Amino acid sequence: MASSDTPSALNEPEPEPVHVGVKTVWRESPTAVKSLLVGTAVNRLGGFIQVFMVLYMTQRGFTDTQAGAALGVYGAGTVLGVLTGGWMSDRIGPRLTIMSTLVSSAVLLPAVLYLDSYPAILAIIGVGGALSQAYRPASTSMISQLIPAERQVMIFAMVRLAINLGTTAAPLLGAALVQVSWDFLFWGEAVAILVFATVAGVTLPRKEESAAGEKGAQATESGVPGGRKPSYLAVLADGRYVLFLLAMFASSLIYIQYVSTLPLTVKHLGLSTAVYAAMVALNGALVITCELLVAKVVQRWPARIAVIAGVALTGIGMSLYALPWGLAALVIATLVWSLGEIVGYPTLFFAYPAQAGPPELRGRYLGASNSLYGLGTAVGPFVGVMLWNKFGDGLWLGCGAVGLLAVGAAWLGVRPPEAAGRQPRRTEPAGDAGSVGSLGTDTEATVGK
Repeated sequence: MASSDTPSALNEPEPEPVHVGVKTVWRESPTAVKSLLVGTAVNRLGGFIQVFMVLYMTQRGFTDTQAGAALGVYGAGTVLGVLTGGWMSDRIGPRLTIMSTLVSSAVLLPAVLYLDSYPAILAIIGVGGALSQAYRPASTSMISQLIPAERQVMIFAMVRLAINLGTTAAPLLGAALVQVSWDFLFWGEAVAILVFATVAGVTLPRKEESAAGEKGAQATESGVPGGRKPSYLAVLADGRYVLFLLAMFASSLIYIQYVSTLPLTVKHLGLSTAVYAAMVALNGALVITCELLVAKVVQRWPARIAVIAGVALTGIGMSLYALPWGLAALVIATLVWSLGEIVGYPTLFFAYPAQAGPPELRGRYLGASNSLYGLGTAVGPFVGVMLWNKFGDGLWLGCGAVGLLAVGAAWLGVRPPEAAGRQPRRTEPAGDAGSVGSLGTDTEATVGK
């Protein structure tokens, strides 16, 4: 009787994943995840240096070119930082990576205030920028370990909310600090970073450190699936993920045009700077107020569909700026690409990269995606302004073409659920046994971040 029941049980379909709302996800998330959300908001709220870098350098007597170069060095440092953070997360674990890099950056960045040598300032800015962003892959990795896959779109929409709230308020707070002293920019950011590091040290689970170290050592000895050693070369050997990275890069190239080229379009139309500010505010308001609500629907979609929808709407929205409808075109275009950001970016930037590779390479997969996004946002303004100066509104049509490229790369690069058999739906919880990450057993991933 028992033997006849076994095949029947084995053939039973797996239960459908249960998708829940915002309040349930927050309530049932472990303390470690909540602390990372709060810490991220605090860290972004204190993110003054990048915003005011050019103004700070020029008020110290450096030229505009030197100030711009300093901002570029900081940006390059952040790209290298997320790559390093991904590697560290795989080797020593997310908690140690988060704490060590945050504390190091908090100690290093204020040193700029006491240096007069321009090369020395550039060196500190570059290294400090790298350390300040190295926590990102580790933070995402830990959240993905503690939260079931079917809840990750929602939880990473919350992460984006924390980022957007902090980033929106930071310039206002920084402007207030500057009225007292420019030095407060650096000390204020250092304090915010230390608060985040303290919260991480107190609340993040310690058990994952030894486990991560042991897994990292074992992976180094035995390699990863396919016979390769754990490294970024192993990530690049994943051809489908490379296509996903291409989609990430292309999407970030066109997304960043709202910062670099949209102001030129507004000016060309004879409209005031206030109109451009209103478009940016419209995007921010939509993302902050609507993303969690939309995530309740998108979390039920396969990762491939969410990513493709996001990059497609971003490309379409940007191309609509070429319409000869004046202010109406600006509003319509902004609404469309903002919808793309809301629909696709929690999956594109967070959920799918955390689930795309084997657990021993999770940090590197996240580091690679973060770095490609950073590279796109660094290169995009230069390319966009150059094309605008040469082709005018043709730049926006080019954004549509690049969006089509991103859609094709996402279609080929993002694994559909039936092809994701090597990905776990949820990984072993690194925290308390009562966390949601401890529910259930390992199954296939059906949804990305």
